[in-house]
Amino acid sequence: MSQKRAFSGIQPSGIIHIGNYLGAIQPWVEIQKKYDSIFCVVDLHALTVPQDPKQLHDSTYRNLAIYLAAGIDPKKSILFVQSHVPAHAELCWLLNTIAHMGELSRMTQFKDKSAKGSADNSSVGLFDYPILMAADILLYQTSAVPVGEDQKQHVELARDLAERFNKRFGNTFIIPEPVIGKSGARIMALDNPAQKMSKSGVPANYIALTDTADEIRKKIMRAVTDSGTTIEFDPKRAGLFNLLTIFQLFSDLTPTQIESHFKNKGYGDLKRELAELVIDKLTPLQNKIDHYMKNKKTLDRILANGAKRANKIANATLKDVKKKIGLVM
Repeated sequence: MSQKRAFSGIQPSGIIHIGNYLGAIQPWVEIQKKYDSIFCVVDLHALTVPQDPKQLHDSTYRNLAIYLAAGIDPKKSILFVQSHVPAHAELCWLLNTIAHMGELSRMTQFKDKSAKGSADNSSVGLFDYPILMAADILLYQTSAVPVGEDQKQHVELARDLAERFNKRFGNTFIIPEPVIGKSGARIMALDNPAQKMSKSGVPANYIALTDTADEIRKKIMRAVTDSGTTIEFDPKRAGLFNLLTIFQLFSDLTPTQIESHFKNKGYGDLKRELAELVIDKLTPLQNKIDHYMKNKKTLDRILANGAKRANKIANATLKDVKKKIGLVM
């Protein structure tokens, strides 16, 4: 390995919204310049909750199209679908044998997701999700894991499992480090700025990368603000702060520049300008996504090549793991 390796992925479930784009996918473009990078469409993770088969199939292609449209270069980075590399599921099982029930029961994401239904009716896969994520990371001897703050706990579990395995069976895994994006990349819901923007929310919650210009305008104009009058970056004014954060990330202007621009202007002015800014930035991206989606053969070639490269790395790690734990090879 010529330089340190990074690994990350997004589920092909539902829509991809601007929070995913600004907080995860866009930073990957810079990460691939610094690391040997592997970016995955984590379809096995998506199966931890019920999926419509056709939608899952189409969304898997769309995720790849979005990665490419955003600037992820398949010549620089490995792009593949998780289920195309069987070692992910196999290492997950092997890591299950050294993981503890108590560790998994403390995972906040499982608590949050199972609370929406009930823990008793949640799938075993949802409970075991962090172990599969650990396998994703450890298979590739990953040093850096670009994640949001909400996934940091899962990376910490991957570290614990790597250290436990290394102590018990000998040095095998690199201990990964989470790479948390800048705080401004945590985009909140338009209809409830106390919660993170979510692909599982109602349409008023998010701006999807595939939303039309009219849909974007309507959503932003209806976004929650407050009863104030000044336009300034104040985290205590959550709705306004969220809109200004989106404006900052799409414009690359500083908070001071933005506050100066909107001095003596109202929320309506901010929302109208923000809507046009988002439309202006997303339109070229949408055109590229449509181009790739109309060229599935190109996507299939990229996925086949990515799976071949990923399998080579993953199988070498898996072989080492099996040998050390005593499985007959």
